[in-house]
Amino acid sequence: MKALVLGGGSMKGAFQVGVIQAVLENGFQPEMVYGISVGALNATFLANEAGRQMQENNEIQWPVAGRKLLEFWIKNITAPQDISMLRSRVKLGMNTLMSRFDGIVDPLPLHQLIRKNVNDEYLAKTPIKVKVGAVNIATGEMRYVSPQQSNYLDFVFASSSIPMLMPAVEIEDQLYLDGGIREVAPVRQAIDDGATEIVLIACHSPLLYQPEDINTRNLITLIERVRDITVNQIVNSNILWAESYVDRSILRGKPMKLTVIRPIAPLFLDLQHFNSDDISRLIIEGYRAGIESVLKAEKIPE
Repeated sequence: MKALVLGGGSMKGAFQVGVIQAVLENGFQPEMVYGISVGALNATFLANEAGRQMQENNEIQWPVAGRKLLEFWIKNITAPQDISMLRSRVKLGMNTLMSRFDGIVDPLPLHQLIRKNVNDEYLAKTPIKVKVGAVNIATGEMRYVSPQQSNYLDFVFASSSIPMLMPAVEIEDQLYLDGGIREVAPVRQAIDDGATEIVLIACHSPLLYQPEDINTRNLITLIERVRDITVNQIVNSNILWAESYVDRSILRGKPMKLTVIRPIAPLFLDLQHFNSDDISRLIIEGYRAGIESVLKAEKIPE
């Protein structure tokens, strides 16, 4: 089965959107789309669009789906307040002292944006296999769910909830957070579920971004930096494992194919200060990376 595996990366997911467009318009037709964090958001939108097209046209035009995702980002994600609202310092301090800490920012705008742009029926009837992952805070276990589950969107919210910055999401009396705590690119789950030809799109380069001057007294900046360090290490491990597994697949008598598309150099986007130009820049970078990967694959004989 052909699988599109979408890794996490916060607003760097704009890069992923550009890669998705390049890959889909060049003929890749996924039967599975798996995502974590911002990858869960992008996977959900693609699943929704696939469901809509099947219901209305009885076929999926993947280049159109990729373009719809790109348009969604350009139209709706143009500034920090489009995805979250900074909480009052006084309220934040009081809640922390009273053991009622509920995140530094409120992700309500992101949740409203997702609900506004997806249809429960399209998701439930999507013809592709879709899974998103979030981590159970109490058990530490990763849990993957599909759109056919009634609380699917809650898991998308949880998967997109950056630890410390955003609150945990309560689902079935359990608290869940960003799946990137355990797995940044859900390639293991995709393989377990039958993927044999995988396009993995990561938002982090092999190397870590080295800021010239980082203000560690800014709590949001510090949290983002710690997250970048952690996520970079986890996604590198995810990809290394996948490459090793696929390399050995021929010995198991079941040859597999893995294409990893990720930035060559570290991406930079300030979560507290970005605009539509920054989002467009990352989308364009992603599109170029996707096209380069496609052209490279065409030069390599099967």
